Amino acid sequence: MELVHIVAHPGRPEGEPDGPVPAVIAIHGHGAHAQDLLGLAPVLAGGRLLMICPEAEFVLQPGQLSFTWFNREPDGGRSGAEFERVAGLLDGFIDRAVERYGADPERLALLGFSQGGTLAYRLGLAFPERFAALAALSTWLPDEAVEHAAQGEALSRLPVLVQHGSRDPLVDVARARESRERLQQIGVEADYREYEMEHQIGPESVRDLSSFLERSLDLAEPDPKSNGAD
Repeated sequence: MELVHIVAHPGRPEGEPDGPVPAVIAIHGHGAHAQDLLGLAPVLAGGRLLMICPEAEFVLQPGQLSFTWFNREPDGGRSGAEFERVAGLLDGFIDRAVERYGADPERLALLGFSQGGTLAYRLGLAFPERFAALAALSTWLPDEAVEHAAQGEALSRLPVLVQHGSRDPLVDVARARESRERLQQIGVEADYREYEMEHQIGPESVRDLSSFLERSLDLAEPDPKSNGAD
């Protein structure tokens, strides 16, 4: 099946030839929707990134833009098989989206917030050669991501940014700290950052995220004249 999704394209400066553009796949969290992370598009890297935002399959609250990625068990939990099914669904979606929207496969970043971050971890750590960067925001490292993580230099070279709010009431910051330790155990030295915020993406974390993506995707500093500056 094809996932519902939304795309923000940066366009092209006048005179620049057509070609693949650096891109971010952004996976939203539980209770959100495809447009939830789209507001980052004009901010990250000065609006120069193609942003592709898939939407989860399952309606959480009928009549509202509220979705969740996993079909839950009767006890409210999710099975390992369901996690792998959704990871496979996203895996195929990313392949098709990169080709369809002209994303540069050499400059492709993966970003996930909260529940979406667990899926970003799963795909990014399993296929580190496929992504130029992985950003895990307000989330935790699931067992499945560790179990399927690649081994060797490709994984250790993958730039990973972990951001978390020290006052997060939904995903305690202790889970992010534990995730950092588990990443180290599998050979990943993440850029780990905490902020005075709750379960959110704040101004300071956005600035750090933007800088991380600019470095990881090898983007030149934006031209101030393009923003109307003197």
